Amino acid sequence: MFRNTAMMDLIHELWFLKRDIVSDDYDRALYRLAEEVPMTIHEYPTGESCWTWIVPEKWTCHEAYLETMDGNRLIDYANHPLHVVSYSLPFEGVVSREELFNHLHVSNLWHDAIPFMFKYYQRDWGLCCSKDLRDSLTDETYRVVIRTTFEAGNLKVGEVVIPGESDETFMFAAHLCHPAMATDDLSGVIVGIDVMRKLALQTQKRHYTYRFVIVPETVGSVAYLSHNEDLIPKMSAGLFLESLGLSSPHALQHSFVGTEINKGLQVDSCIETALRGIDEHCFVGPYRSIAKNDEAQFNAPGVRVPMLCLSRAWPNQPPSGPFFYGYHTSHDTPANASQENLEISRDVTLQLIDAWEKNQYVVNHFKGEVFCSRYGIWVDYRVNPEGWRLLFRIMEYCDGEHTVADIAVALNTTFQAVWGVVSQLESKDLVSFSRVPKPTDPHFQS
Repeated sequence: MFRNTAMMDLIHELWFLKRDIVSDDYDRALYRLAEEVPMTIHEYPTGESCWTWIVPEKWTCHEAYLETMDGNRLIDYANHPLHVVSYSLPFEGVVSREELFNHLHVSNLWHDAIPFMFKYYQRDWGLCCSKDLRDSLTDETYRVVIRTTFEAGNLKVGEVVIPGESDETFMFAAHLCHPAMATDDLSGVIVGIDVMRKLALQTQKRHYTYRFVIVPETVGSVAYLSHNEDLIPKMSAGLFLESLGLSSPHALQHSFVGTEINKGLQVDSCIETALRGIDEHCFVGPYRSIAKNDEAQFNAPGVRVPMLCLSRAWPNQPPSGPFFYGYHTSHDTPANASQENLEISRDVTLQLIDAWEKNQYVVNHFKGEVFCSRYGIWVDYRVNPEGWRLLFRIMEYCDGEHTVADIAVALNTTFQAVWGVVSQLESKDLVSFSRVPKPTDPHFQS
């Protein structure tokens, strides 16, 4: 069964939950999303080894605040979950202003924002506030109360599967953690849920199987992959969905192998040339040049699933710059997103999948140059010189050795431009499509 809650409604419903990596609110959010699409929820207990990682404890913050010595409360976790460092140790006591500042974190980019800080594996206590508030603290001493507990729990990963004709799999991933933030990466999760819902409701049978995993960042992907090593050889491609819903153009980050010289993969070529045909303002960068997220776990040694990343990062930002306005702060609210932008990103993702399904080797049934007028496919070079050029250049690559994406890359054009020509050739029985190479060069025939 499927529900059809509007994407922005889901963001408003879930964004302010305290979604730390192993926590009650993370679980609440995941089980709520499981009401939208059929989902399997995997559980990995605290202390379990996942390759080189260990599943952390469940963390709960019961209460936390900062007060002046006369009882004026300056920071209160009850007002905003980001006021406490995620996985902070408990602490109660009176501290000097100097000691407090060693444990009080601020954003250097936005003076009025509370930063998101975490100490999952570096145990310490800490609070967070705006730079404006910290700069106003002039007393000699302050009272700090942080009441947190660490206990055994279960890290949870949600998995949605849409079977295809083949068990060769295209992976989607997004992370659900990060308390009280909407764009990073709740928006990616919500778009992924709607993509899977649309794929499941389509009557057209698809060749590939599609899996979407919803994870706590990094350790969640490692836990899932380490417990499903038998699936990895069938993971032929993937796309991490990151910070969608913003008004910025779409940004595509290549996979690890796809970035290497002379090792371009079909998925990198296909997704890039298709995106250029969908979002004319998009920009594309090599692996780790735009974002670093769970696509790294899929691309890592011993796994090597070529997973790209689709986001709406700001264009032309240096690697050290903000990913978007309010990144990792209390400014990352639902105001950053809109239903329209979420729907656009969903539709872009679906169109990329459509290209991936279509991307096959183009096998010629003709020999020599095609007599185009006979088949009604002639393009008048005097009226449409570019169309004429593309028609003949594309036909030259129809040899059973090049996919649609290969041709698009070779001719520096879009996937859609090549598909428009080869689908017309296919309708005239001049070519056919194959999922494996079928060279027709007689010099290489056995």
